[in-house]
Amino acid sequence: MIDIKFLRENPEVVKENIRKKFQDSKLPMVDEVIVLDADRRKAQQEADELKAAKNKIAKQIGMLMGQGKKEEAEEKKKEVAANAARLAELEKKQAELEEKVNNIMMVIPNIIDPSVPVGKDDSENVEVQKYGEPVVPEFEIPYHTEIMERVKGIDLDAARKVAGNGFYYLMGDIARLHSAVLSYARDFMINRGFTYCIPPYMIHGNVVSGVMSFPEMDAMMYKIEGEDLYLIGTSEHSMIGKFIDTMIPEGELPKTLTSYSPCFRKEKGAHGLEERGVYRIHQFEKQEMIVVCRPEESPMWFEKLWQNTVDLFRSLDIPVRTIECCSGDLADLKVKSFDVEAWSPRQKKYFEVGSCSNLGDAQARRLKIRVKGSDGNKYFAHTLNNTVVAPPRMLIAFLENNLEADGSIRIPEVLRPYMGGIERIS
Repeated sequence: MIDIKFLRENPEVVKENIRKKFQDSKLPMVDEVIVLDADRRKAQQEADELKAAKNKIAKQIGMLMGQGKKEEAEEKKKEVAANAARLAELEKKQAELEEKVNNIMMVIPNIIDPSVPVGKDDSENVEVQKYGEPVVPEFEIPYHTEIMERVKGIDLDAARKVAGNGFYYLMGDIARLHSAVLSYARDFMINRGFTYCIPPYMIHGNVVSGVMSFPEMDAMMYKIEGEDLYLIGTSEHSMIGKFIDTMIPEGELPKTLTSYSPCFRKEKGAHGLEERGVYRIHQFEKQEMIVVCRPEESPMWFEKLWQNTVDLFRSLDIPVRTIECCSGDLADLKVKSFDVEAWSPRQKKYFEVGSCSNLGDAQARRLKIRVKGSDGNKYFAHTLNNTVVAPPRMLIAFLENNLEADGSIRIPEVLRPYMGGIERIS
């Protein structure tokens, strides 16, 4: 959500940004919101004038009554009553216009960073850098669920009976591996100075609309029937929501948090072969990282966040690469975004395992997360988020890159303390 003042003063910049995101249907909204905003401000000005006049007349009435001029005082009272009726009309009009302006501003996309490549969709995303040497072993690598089934580590049939498609039972050493990865990721981020947090797994509707765009909300969120509560699709939502309606002293920034949570997603749409198993599911667990910082520091934190994910995957001997999302692949609140993709020896290509985003002040503006500077000035914070690790999808990369020719699964040295010291799963 951009600043209405910025839009008012730079309508062509906002329109050009909409064109770069290939959302031309939203272009008329810019002119529409300018007209509505002008009407709103005009109504507000008249209302302010009437309020000032009311105070002035009230003093006059007091003086007239004190002088015994009751008839003149009564005339002034009639004037106050007339002004009160008009003021009520203006306040109603102002509220209606405010709602219309806000509804439009909620769907006009955020201004993207100048460095973002222009492209229509994810097919035009740009590779930034590769880390580690992708290897394709001489032996055949089975589909990830087959690897798990060989070591009695997954039961999809039972999960379908209990909850339907998109769910799973992880069993034995695979379930332990899943928990080990999360515990390792937690400690990895704590060692990098982040504060560990376990957040609420449900959030109110105003937090949902504060942290994500409406299309994302519709495609992702499960609503609790009869209550103003949604199951989180990622802990970023409740982590950023932690700071709703707050005024943070500048000296307390940055806020750097890493969180564990289960996540719940509708995952609408057709799912191909490669998205079966545990790749695209309705329930999973995740370690996340978020930062709330000063605007001038957000580019630096963006670089640090995605690098954390790269470093974690490399510590587990998994080759990865970073991809910059083009303009058309950015969600409306995002200023800039990198995906981290892991190497799949079976598919002989990379696939997404995490996403890092700088949202500028868009979430902070919606949620009223403000900062009070040392000079007394107040401004909106910048917010960023990044996936540390989401084990179900990460497990695919882990299993494929650590599978041995004899069917055993090698446990990297850094993970062994979390696996009771074992060096492989047989």
